[in-house]
Amino acid sequence: MADAKKQIPLRLSARLYAQLAAWAEEDFRSVNGQIEYLLSECVRQRKKNGRPLPESFDEELDLDL
Repeated sequence: MADAKKQIPLRLSARLYAQLAAWAEEDFRSVNGQIEYLLSECVRQRKKNGRPLPESFDEELDLDL
C-alpha cells in the first residue's frame, strides 16, 4: 500500500479556493490534484535546494488574493 493516499481536512478562504480552482482548470486538473501537484513541487524544490524555505519567505507577499 505504498501508493495509499492520506486524507486530511483543509480549510481555505473562498478567495484562495477560487484562485486555485481557476489555476487547476487552466492546467486541466481538479482542485485537489492542483494542490497535490503544488505541494509536491515545493517538496521537490526543497530537496533540490537543501533548504525548507527561501530566505525571503518571512517577508509579506502580495498575492492579490
